[in-house]
Amino acid sequence: MPNRGICSIVLLGLGLIAAPARAAPEEIQVYMDELNAPWETGLDIHFNYVPSGLPGIDYEGEQASVNRFRYTPEFSLGLPGNFELGLYPPLGTIDREGRIAAHGVKGRLKWLGPVPKGATWWWGANFEIGYEDKALSINPGNAEFKAILGGRFGRWTVAGNLNMDFVVAGSQPAPLSFDLDTRISYKLSKRLEIGVEAYDGFGTTRDFGAFAQSEQTVFAVVDVDVGGGWGVNFGVGLGFGANPDDVAVKAILSVPFSRRRRA
Repeated sequence: MPNRGICSIVLLGLGLIAAPARAAPEEIQVYMDELNAPWETGLDIHFNYVPSGLPGIDYEGEQASVNRFRYTPEFSLGLPGNFELGLYPPLGTIDREGRIAAHGVKGRLKWLGPVPKGATWWWGANFEIGYEDKALSINPGNAEFKAILGGRFGRWTVAGNLNMDFVVAGSQPAPLSFDLDTRISYKLSKRLEIGVEAYDGFGTTRDFGAFAQSEQTVFAVVDVDVGGGWGVNFGVGLGFGANPDDVAVKAILSVPFSRRRRA
């Protein structure tokens, strides 16, 4: 791998260690090199729950995140050219009163760039756009561009995503915001991996670098390959900075929706 690429991955790892996401979004994960083969399908189901945090809301009609359970299925379809389509229907919640509701839908397009044969590193990008009702966002139309970089070094994996979020439509226009999602993990066995994931806000184009006014979260995570195409990512996270969630619990259940899935 070129020295520049190695340096980039090392910097991502250092950023994770030095750092302590938005309040519990519908998916909490670091994008890596998972990609369906052309015309093959996948299904991941995202869950998260906030047992402790600030009970208040920022605007009338918002759903508080504390004591809220979120569930979101993610269907994916591999395309030629190292592309993958994803669809999240619905963005579902169960609020503190036990009311079940769907609040929107999102779609994404992921791409992985070419690498030399036998390379253990990857790079790529993901674009996401969707609609969320007022319970989740004061602006219904939101989008995100995600730069993807990572590599595996023996039993170690280091990966990161630089995210740029922006408002597409809504009553309260906002500047472009930035955050860095990073992961360092260690493979204990063929089916068990442990690690740390950090989701760190960097501010906006108006106040870039304002960490104290941005949301930060650090998760201890474990990944288990159950076998037969089933897999689980589970994590417990602590919120810092402007994050209203003190503690968040997340899980991703990978379902054998298709017979094969390229890793």
